[in-house]
Amino acid sequence: MHRIKGLCRYPFTCMAVMLTLFSLLLGVSAMSTSHIAYASDNGCHLNSAGDNIHHVIYLQFDNVHFTRDNPNVPSDLEQMPNLLNFIESNGVLLSNHHTPLIAHTATDILTSLTGVYGDRHGVPVSNSFRYFNPDGTSNLGVSFAYWTDPIFDPTTSSPTDTKFNMLSTSGKNAPAPWVPYTRAGCNFGAAGTANIELENTSVDIPVVFGANSPQAQEVKNNPNQASADFIGVAVHCAKGNGLCSSANTGKPDVLPNEPGGYNGYMGLFGHKYVAPQISPSGPLTDLNGNVIKDPSSGDIGFPGFDGMSAAVSLSYVASMQEHGIPVTYAYISDAHDNHVTGNAFGPGEAGYVAQLKSYDDAFGKFFERLEKDGINNSNTLFVVTADENDHFVGGAPSPAGCDGVNVPCTYSQIGEVSGNLTGLLATQQGNTTPFKVHADSAPVFYITGNPARDAAITRDLERAVNKLTAVNSYTGKTDTLTKFLADPVEMKLLHMITADPARTPSFTMFADPNYFLSTGAPSCSPPCVSIGVGFAWNHGDVAPDVNTTWLGLVGPGVRHQGVEGDIWSDHTDIRPTILALLGLKDDYQHEGRVLVEALDNSALPESLRDSRGIFVQLAQVFKQINAPVGELGLESLRISTKALASNSSGDSTYVQLENKLSHITDQRNDIGGNMLKLLEGAAFHNQPINPGQANRLIEQGQELLEQVENLN
Repeated sequence: MHRIKGLCRYPFTCMAVMLTLFSLLLGVSAMSTSHIAYASDNGCHLNSAGDNIHHVIYLQFDNVHFTRDNPNVPSDLEQMPNLLNFIESNGVLLSNHHTPLIAHTATDILTSLTGVYGDRHGVPVSNSFRYFNPDGTSNLGVSFAYWTDPIFDPTTSSPTDTKFNMLSTSGKNAPAPWVPYTRAGCNFGAAGTANIELENTSVDIPVVFGANSPQAQEVKNNPNQASADFIGVAVHCAKGNGLCSSANTGKPDVLPNEPGGYNGYMGLFGHKYVAPQISPSGPLTDLNGNVIKDPSSGDIGFPGFDGMSAAVSLSYVASMQEHGIPVTYAYISDAHDNHVTGNAFGPGEAGYVAQLKSYDDAFGKFFERLEKDGINNSNTLFVVTADENDHFVGGAPSPAGCDGVNVPCTYSQIGEVSGNLTGLLATQQGNTTPFKVHADSAPVFYITGNPARDAAITRDLERAVNKLTAVNSYTGKTDTLTKFLADPVEMKLLHMITADPARTPSFTMFADPNYFLSTGAPSCSPPCVSIGVGFAWNHGDVAPDVNTTWLGLVGPGVRHQGVEGDIWSDHTDIRPTILALLGLKDDYQHEGRVLVEALDNSALPESLRDSRGIFVQLAQVFKQINAPVGELGLESLRISTKALASNSSGDSTYVQLENKLSHITDQRNDIGGNMLKLLEGAAFHNQPINPGQANRLIEQGQELLEQVENLN
């Protein structure tokens, strides 16, 4: 009796055990109890229209593409028909979806999670950045760190900047994305998703477990096992939920600056503590039955972020959903890299095709397993997207016309074109200004001494960078390396300036996406330009094949529209759309909008239904003036580049254009802020939109776009 009683933490568990025992006593086959959904009896109170949504499954791929990188080779999603058909047949796939800037994994995922750009969550430059020290030098910051961590600088034990990594505009810890769910009584699980579980064993362990904890001691004694035990997996529990009790090694889920307060909540941090709760019968296995472990060390536990294949990630999700965690967010590694050898594949290469086939098989097993659990598109909101697209850098495939699936493609050479900025500047422009960069195809410059943006040393370096060229290692042609330049004036317009002045760069170079640029020796011996091995998929830039990605929505309230290319959206729109469908809300204003064009009227609050037409018109203009890669953002980059490249008498062209950009930003913030009040009011505060006010704002937004387009 005591064993049965001990299993009855969740009523469904108790019922399943009783039914199993009863059937065994009768000598008949027991119903399967290996996969059981608990959400409806777990105190989770989502407030969707008709109370139809009881589960949320959010999946974010790294660099998985809907569009083709080679016209003859089916795209990543085309090679995963189990996923693609599920979205197209049961919901909508938005193919005109976009990234923020800079378009890198951390910034993109955090923007998706929060519904705000980097200026409001604190990480506009990633996957690493730099910060200025008081003496004008700069140090490394890593974008991946747990939500409440200070800046993570792996190069020193005493960083000069101790502000929160996740930083709001007021300089406080940014609001956390799991809060509306846990306040609604729903446990929230995360696997591999940026900064909502522990990301490293350096600063994360002391913050959550304590500097003198047994976990901190394990980091010292057995760092590989500690990574497998504590990194990458977490559950943030509803208040009072036993899953995260102290008996299960739950720890206080501390959010020091959460609007409205956040006290008395607990969390489980790490595979070591989560796995026994979601796989009580033995070690957690992937969807193919393999025990989940770190492939490099063999330690049972979290396999590392590159080890989050579809079979692994989806197993975490399914197991969480089956054991009292109805809201799950998970990350899935890219398929175009060989995560064993570290090399990159080209489109249609056998290894790439094989990995996509394994991903497709995993999704087939995943949906079948969920269906047996009673978790499907009738009661579950599925949200699937990719952080960003990539630009492939490599030679032509062989044989010509290969499609990868029937005829494998091979490549004599692939790899990004690597460039030494220090050497190119010294040899081509005679500029030896000391600087550091966040190395990238969109390198971010931090000039030593942290001079003012209009100082002569800054202006000279900007002009020199604009003139850089390189002979392309593949084509033999001379390329201009710079596509766009943005200093703090333009970066503010692009939502790239945070509340921490030490993180503000000198300027950003958005380069030709074929190139990956870094610092090096102040000469070109060895050559400053060469083909880099191991990496062939660039992102970060301003380029259509990088900034245009996709978003899939399936579930109650989502229209069955298949592939939809007419709705312009970006990552900030994901959060408000999810919350509107669930009847939840944040304690802050988003920088995105609800994608009502993809939703049924019946799923929307009354204020949105009543204002649907004018809401869409207002939202469409809002996105074009506010999104970093909307019309205004792209036009402003053209103006900014002209300003920074200019060399007129007294630097008058620079001064005039910079002043105009500052004025445009002020106008945009004023118009966009008023638009957001109407959009958020209708979506979350039951305030119908006033058509007259909305039409005036639409007109002002269109006039602003025309003004920027005509600016010289």
